[in-house]
Amino acid sequence: MSRTSASPPTAGSEVSAVPAGSDVSAVKADSALTHGLKQRHLSMIALGGVIGAGLFVGSGAGIASAGPSIVIAYAISGLLVMFVMRMLGEMSAANPASGSFSVHAERAIGPWAGFTAGWAFWVLLCVAVGLEGIGAAKIVTGWLPGTPEWAWVALFMAVFLGTNLAAVKNFGEFEFWFASLKVAAITLFLVLGVLAILGVLPGTDAPSDANLRGDGGFLPNGSNGFIIGLLASVFAYGGLETVTIAAAESENPVRGVAKAVRTAMWRIALFYVGSMAVIVTLVPWDDPKVATAGPFYAALDHLGISGAAEIMNVVILIALLSAMNANIYGASRMACSLVARGQGPKRLGLVSSGVPRTAVLVSSVFGFLCVLLSYWRPDDVFPWLLNMIGAVILVVWIFIAVSQLLLRRRLEREAPEKLVVRMWLFPVGTLLALAAMAGIFLLMLREPDTRDQLLATGALTVVLAVIGVVRQRRAATVKN
Repeated sequence: MSRTSASPPTAGSEVSAVPAGSDVSAVKADSALTHGLKQRHLSMIALGGVIGAGLFVGSGAGIASAGPSIVIAYAISGLLVMFVMRMLGEMSAANPASGSFSVHAERAIGPWAGFTAGWAFWVLLCVAVGLEGIGAAKIVTGWLPGTPEWAWVALFMAVFLGTNLAAVKNFGEFEFWFASLKVAAITLFLVLGVLAILGVLPGTDAPSDANLRGDGGFLPNGSNGFIIGLLASVFAYGGLETVTIAAAESENPVRGVAKAVRTAMWRIALFYVGSMAVIVTLVPWDDPKVATAGPFYAALDHLGISGAAEIMNVVILIALLSAMNANIYGASRMACSLVARGQGPKRLGLVSSGVPRTAVLVSSVFGFLCVLLSYWRPDDVFPWLLNMIGAVILVVWIFIAVSQLLLRRRLEREAPEKLVVRMWLFPVGTLLALAAMAGIFLLMLREPDTRDQLLATGALTVVLAVIGVVRQRRAATVKN
């Protein structure tokens, strides 16, 4: 799929969704969008997308279960994510599209696969927007007690709705500065942590390896604790896919994707594995603060950093707001791409002044509806919704791997010059990644907490796949 040179529509114009036609429809959808993201935007989206609230907060539960072995858990899951990003980068650099893996799945497997992967991811992003809004509101109401949480969520939604309804460069600027602050915060933390470990940070003593060997050793809760930590680490890597969606609206999509993918290894190693190593070296893994207040707070508090709690609250708030902004953007572009390929209601795909404003609005409203459900139905509907999206990212990764496995040979035959990014050890690397994903599914079935998530996500995937197959057959019947 080559990118056309069609210029974006003029201000105030509207481009309706085009009929299904896979490659052609995807290209038309992307040509209707403006290419307003600069390379610095894309680079920082790629860099900051790795640093989410899951790292700052969710890693605490993993450490409490796996102990110091959480470093190995993050390294293993990080290696899988690197493989996934490499596969996605290979396809996205060859054929940049705002629908990203959904477009690739449709080209490789069929329209039903693009439909299933795309809409499952859209639901995931919209629900995540609501969850991030709730998390951000809890932090702010802690500073301003007595103010209603829902009002803060509504304010955040309104701000990012406005950002995403305007030109895409506004989204890029927000993410550039959000990501810059996150990168600065995690870098400062790592520098302080390493200095403390070396014993050169004033007021601290080098911890040696006491915390790695004491309190049960490196694997204090055995293999079961390690498995729980491994599962927690897998789901902390969300957000990496956004850069391949954003690349379609950048000045140089191919170069942007290639650079982001090639730097994924050191970003994951430094920010995730590095921060886990620093934390478990500085702080006993069974310190109650690790699970309750968060591992980064526990480490800063251990170093005697005054105001550690408030510092981490600010950092987490930035991470949550950044994720809200990015997820509204990603959901709207995915919906727009799906509609352009005949996989949804046409009005949802309307593009005005280079922005899919209807998709932005609908995605935001769906996210806010999830917030309202957390207040209206906190004991039944809301938990069911959370379980339903629990393993969607794994479903998406499987579609990515299968698509890359099928498309690679096609690219080698038809357009080898487009392979500017290549999957490592193909096809062995792809098959190993698929085997690892199957293993994660089995581990999720083994654990009661994740079993419900897997079953609910499986139900969502099956329903979407059935709808996709029916739509595909109807389209084939009409065509014939």
